[in-house]
Amino acid sequence: MNHTIEFVLRHGYALLFLWIFAEQGALPLPSMPLLLACGALIHDGRMNPVLAVGYGVSGSLLADNIWFQLGRHRGAAVLRFLCRIALEPDSCVRRTETAFLRYGSRSMLLAKFVPGLNAAAAPLAGISGMGLGRFLVFDTLGASLWIGSYLLVGYLFSGQLELAGVYLQQMGSGLVLLVAGLLGAWISWKFIQRRRFLRKFAMARITAEELSGMLEAGRPVMILDMRSGLETDADPTPAIPGALRIPLEDLLARHREIPRDREIVLFCS
Repeated sequence: MNHTIEFVLRHGYALLFLWIFAEQGALPLPSMPLLLACGALIHDGRMNPVLAVGYGVSGSLLADNIWFQLGRHRGAAVLRFLCRIALEPDSCVRRTETAFLRYGSRSMLLAKFVPGLNAAAAPLAGISGMGLGRFLVFDTLGASLWIGSYLLVGYLFSGQLELAGVYLQQMGSGLVLLVAGLLGAWISWKFIQRRRFLRKFAMARITAEELSGMLEAGRPVMILDMRSGLETDADPTPAIPGALRIPLEDLLARHREIPRDREIVLFCS
């Protein structure tokens, strides 16, 4: 922690701006340690709280606005990109879509506190058709709440952070290697889980030509369109004639509508 604080002192508010901009741009750079260190500096009078919040929120807004515009103009492509870079893309994007459908723009107030969701929230706001002014208001409030909360924690526990820094220094590089090893193991396990899921999913997939052949042969098939409203807005793919439209979030409530006497083909984005 002491090294982090000294590094922040040397590079100032520009570091805070660039670091948060990079994280909100989907780079794997956790901002929490930096924000906690800034909170400790505010407590010691070595950093201005208004400037710290201002620079942090500005970096977040700049990155989020880029994602917002990409979502508005290239919705389906952005969703596919998020699915490629996320370790758990299905749950990540789906949870964000569900939050937007249920709570609207208010979901942006807390999205930044959930790892993974903060990167998906801004492009999905653009896909949903939210106006730029409304987006900027709620994104500013959400970023201010997120940054201010961590700064406050760093401010209130500045003494404990400095003590923790002393213990970390005494433990030496072994702790760094242990943490890095555990993090690497967790990422590897999530990657393996993801690959297993994709292999199972690939074995169960059928192509559009195969489905067309089944329908032409008169086989009893029910096509279930499970895309959410945001996905259908972002994806220009037209609805399949005769498909039953049940978004995934409504599946539990409407499962009785699905016939049990035929093959079921799920259509997702």
